Amino acid sequence: MLDALRLLACLACAQATPIAPPPDALAVDVELVLAVDISLSMDEKEFALQRAGYVEALRHPDFIQAVRAGKTGRIALAYFEWAGTVRDDAIIDWQIIDSAESANSFADKVAARPFRSFRGTSISGALAFGTELFDRPAFEGERRVIDISGDGPNNIGPPVTATRDAATAKGIVINGLPILINPSPTFSHLDQYYAQCVTGGPGSFVLPIYAAAEFSTAIRRKLILEVSGIQERARVIPVDTGAPVDCLKGERDRRFFSDPYFPELDR
Repeated sequence: MLDALRLLACLACAQATPIAPPPDALAVDVELVLAVDISLSMDEKEFALQRAGYVEALRHPDFIQAVRAGKTGRIALAYFEWAGTVRDDAIIDWQIIDSAESANSFADKVAARPFRSFRGTSISGALAFGTELFDRPAFEGERRVIDISGDGPNNIGPPVTATRDAATAKGIVINGLPILINPSPTFSHLDQYYAQCVTGGPGSFVLPIYAAAEFSTAIRRKLILEVSGIQERARVIPVDTGAPVDCLKGERDRRFFSDPYFPELDR
């Protein structure tokens, strides 16, 4: 496993060149990717609350005001849902948000998506996919941000720290929205896991959700902070457990499943 980790670390270093925008790129204040967990560990109630939280946040006047208050008064926004992988039909491609009309149009696309879930939790795969999305648009953002939500640790694919480091090396900031409404008895400190293993970059933050009633306000607050780029208020730190987190715990817990990145864990 050590050789595999070294290989992934080298790949991360090799990809450390910042992404250059095209010469005719449209200036935006932030390029923001919303990466939303739809793994089987999420029940239908959590799915519905999460979906409604994003839709309500995108429609909210405070979010639209935050967008309009930026230097250019517009952002570029993309959305995808993920579990063990990212499916082609789970993506809402880049759209400029610069008004209530454009924000509502994007929210309509999110609201219209069918509820689907499937096996696995590949945070590393979601981060890698989100990083690739920044290669597509003809935008030039002052900031590039991946906003990732989830209710469990990475358990499929390469180590999450390797993909996080590859993304941050390209100047991408990763913020986390860990969902602890029904925490796993074997993994109770998901907020610390997100803080230590998933998020990264200047001004990055973790905003945990502990109760169903917090979904809507937490997502709205998170989007406003990401759009405004106010780092002083954005640094939301979960309660410190006083101990470092094992960033491979999800893979170890899944040791009875076949994963080519971690063959040693199956022995």
